[in-house]
Amino acid sequence: MKHYTIIPLAVGFNETDQGVMTYLHSYGKRILLPIYVFAIQGADRKIIVDTGLEDFITPPDLEERLGFPVMHFEDALETIGWAPEEVDIVIHTHLHNDHCENDTLCTSAEVYVQKAELDFLRNPHPVDHRYYPDILDDVNVLAIEGDATIVEGIRVILPPGHTPGGQSVAVETSAGMAIITGLCCNGENFTSSGGVIAPGVHLNLIQAYESMKRIREEADIVIPLHDIEVGRKKVIPIS
Repeated sequence: MKHYTIIPLAVGFNETDQGVMTYLHSYGKRILLPIYVFAIQGADRKIIVDTGLEDFITPPDLEERLGFPVMHFEDALETIGWAPEEVDIVIHTHLHNDHCENDTLCTSAEVYVQKAELDFLRNPHPVDHRYYPDILDDVNVLAIEGDATIVEGIRVILPPGHTPGGQSVAVETSAGMAIITGLCCNGENFTSSGGVIAPGVHLNLIQAYESMKRIREEADIVIPLHDIEVGRKKVIPIS
């Protein structure tokens, strides 16, 4: 079995309310919300999860507040010796714009998306304004349906509730199975007592809650999609 490492690269951020992450919890608590590209190292091909925001403005003290830099996509990849056109595979957790704005830079990549998510992107409901219907028009999209193995030791699993076709990415590491949640959440969605809190953004609340439970139960390492501590680790698992 192959073992991989995961490098979280911050390619955007928002300052928002914790309640956006945790349904009916911690409203009024302001947080910094990193937006990541996850580079998976150890494969024969260059694989990333999500591509982040295309453009953003950062305050001068942001790196000090976060504990790591926020860079544009090309600059972030350069820190690990990669270039966008060298990326072979992009796996999308979902297609909210903050997760896919740099796809067109990955000119050689196969882009794996759930068919249900792609269908919703092309005809989004007004309840969710973060879908840009033409964002993948010039991208080599491979639509998949259901749980699937992408390469040995890297697979997608479906955690319903957050978006119509969101997917988590399960990666075999030397410390066990790491799961990139796919649902937008941070560390506060996983309580110290072993419970979970549903994401604040969801299309089906009960499904989203059950998906969070499944991820916590199946993962040896949980990687919340927007958690600051993930970026501070630099590499997962920490050796």
